[in-house]
Amino acid sequence: MNKLSFYSVVLLATAIFLPAVSNAGDRVASGSLDTVEAFSSNYVKSRRVQVWKPEGYSQDTKYAVLYMHDGQMLFDSNTTWNKQEWGVDETATALIKEKKIRPFIVVGIDNIKDLRHSEYFPQKPFESLTENDKQRIYKAARQNGNSVFSNQVISDQYLKFLVYELKPYIDKTYSVHTDKDNTFVMGSSMGGLISAYAMMEYPSVFGGAACLSTHWPGIFTMTNNPIPLAFYQYLDGHLPSPNSHKIYFDHGDQTLDAMYPDLQKEVDKIMVKNGYTQKNWQTHVYPGDAHSENAWRKRLNVPLTFLLGQ
Repeated sequence: MNKLSFYSVVLLATAIFLPAVSNAGDRVASGSLDTVEAFSSNYVKSRRVQVWKPEGYSQDTKYAVLYMHDGQMLFDSNTTWNKQEWGVDETATALIKEKKIRPFIVVGIDNIKDLRHSEYFPQKPFESLTENDKQRIYKAARQNGNSVFSNQVISDQYLKFLVYELKPYIDKTYSVHTDKDNTFVMGSSMGGLISAYAMMEYPSVFGGAACLSTHWPGIFTMTNNPIPLAFYQYLDGHLPSPNSHKIYFDHGDQTLDAMYPDLQKEVDKIMVKNGYTQKNWQTHVYPGDAHSENAWRKRLNVPLTFLLGQ
């Protein structure tokens, strides 16, 4: 069964799958949040999903949909580990009111802390590595000495959860456009990687991706690191048509973002080679910006306007 046929089957199956929704999630400054505390899945561990609706949300209007990773970091700094947030509700509300972007909802998908790297690391580029490189990468450590991976790479399963379980639920429950031209995905760091991967693995589902501070090294060292080359080769062979898709990249140059400038330049060459222009692709550099939610919040209006501009 192909991807689209399977998607259609699951869409019918979700008619009897109605997760319990509450308003007990993060606080927002504008709009409202619906919260599913434990969205169950046959592919990945259950997790919280929050759906942000803009002010004046109405069943009489059709909305675009933006899927965002690391959902616990999006709305409420009072609940985040570092007391920072993306400020998605504030930025989205301002842009909608100014009519700079079309109305949309945000589906915030919480990460599972111990599985974040395993779920967000693009699986097919990983599987293209030699067995020795795979094992070496699985043993990689963070800068603080802790292990990067607690499990094998399972990002293909994570994307199946998004496409075959979560999206059908959103399409059934909310007044949204369901086509790829109104369905987008966004994340930062490892979330940037999985956002690009989602669009390339499911180009008929996601019409655009925004990848902020994309973690092209995959791990936390560049010494004998085969990962960027694997990503480049995958990109070069899987980018969808620039006539039908959009993709956004950016990075700063401080803290972890200091690793990215040269790697992003190689990605940009691949974008040009595959026919992408300023109409359907942007890469921005933000000197002085660090790898943090505060930095992503400051420039969130740029990718939102690029993907959802009127």
